[in-house]
Amino acid sequence: MSHAAHPAPAAPVTEVIVCTTCRPAGASRDVPAAGQILLDNVQMLQCEDLRTGVQVRGIACMSGCSRACTVALQAAGKPTYFFGDLLADPETAAQVLACADLHARSVDGALPRSQRPERLRSGILAKLPPFLSAVVA
Repeated sequence: MSHAAHPAPAAPVTEVIVCTTCRPAGASRDVPAAGQILLDNVQMLQCEDLRTGVQVRGIACMSGCSRACTVALQAAGKPTYFFGDLLADPETAAQVLACADLHARSVDGALPRSQRPERLRSGILAKLPPFLSAVVA
């Protein structure tokens, strides 16, 4: 009778969610939304540097309109972080992915301010607790 080894359970994947409709106040609607530009930059960097434990997607409107651009980080069993006031440029995209790496590697999902990349040290709009079902098991 053979005993097949059971693979280790996969670590929770941190999902980066970028609001694709974010526009700074007064921005023209005749040009692509800053949020879409930020998503494009994050996805481009993600493709160049395939990070394990991090997935990226965009979603239309995360209701942070007065604090554009907004990004959320979430993973099962970990707090969700919601950031605003982010620039839609390659440096911010790199820092968002670096912060997502920290979230993915952290056992409890904690992102102390001093450990977050510079552009994500301020502008935090919310830190939500993990889903109760993910905590109680």
